[in-house]
Amino acid sequence: MKITLSQYAGFCEGVERAYEIIKKASKDKKVKKPIFVFGSLVHNQDVVDRIEKLGVRKISLTEDLNELLDSIKKEVGTLVITAHGMGPEIYELTKKKKISVIDTTCPRVMKAQRLAKIFADRKAQIIIIGDKKHKETKGINEWTNSQAILIENKKDLKTLKLNLKKKISIISQTTQDQDFTEYVNNFVKKQYPSAEIMDTICSTTHNRQTELKNMAKSNDVIIAIGSPESANSTRLWEIAKRINPKAYFIERASQIKKEWLRNCQTVGITAGASTPGWIIDEIMENLKNL
Repeated sequence: MKITLSQYAGFCEGVERAYEIIKKASKDKKVKKPIFVFGSLVHNQDVVDRIEKLGVRKISLTEDLNELLDSIKKEVGTLVITAHGMGPEIYELTKKKKISVIDTTCPRVMKAQRLAKIFADRKAQIIIIGDKKHKETKGINEWTNSQAILIENKKDLKTLKLNLKKKISIISQTTQDQDFTEYVNNFVKKQYPSAEIMDTICSTTHNRQTELKNMAKSNDVIIAIGSPESANSTRLWEIAKRINPKAYFIERASQIKKEWLRNCQTVGITAGASTPGWIIDEIMENLKNL
């Protein structure tokens, strides 16, 4: 059985950068401790567990923001903003309360945030293509003063009503499905030809999805690795499934089923941007020994 691993599988540059920044900060005596992180640094429990072993504390975004920041200030700690990014309020409040911040926002997410603010300042009608409940999408929208129209599926397009007196500007979550993003862009452009479309899908996401489509056509079986909580990981599985019905989604090696590989000659492996290399290595080793 031939096993092919995607050259883009696993941590993207943004996630790798955030992970390394936190590891370095946890050992840096100059960084105020304890270190707090809003939610999960990435949507992968194995990574979260390793970070917590470094003494980094995860705090929930569901609690009152002012109270959370006051508790961090009381402990003279440091706040980490994850690679997904956050809205302007957190920067304003931490500055006001004089709380130390380590910002690991992915540079590509920062680009989307900057565009969102520019369009909002221009009073444009903004469309964000993204998962409405995702941290990144929420953060980008907050840079528009939460005035953007969020599109996460074709159903949202049926009720789309735009203010034609305003300039229409479109941006997307950096890990969005490129096919769906293109569909939305074309849909809007047909009705509003002057709409301004900004390509904010990151190049790694683009390359990962493009390669996967080819792998799904040329392999008997596709296995996508990632956490069910990871939007970009589940999206990879969905993309593969549209092309190859024998596409499976797993989080760890123990979930592989032998019947998936019955009469199988070739297997293609991909993994989401939040999937660590040690998980991929374990799964590859497991497959080789089947």
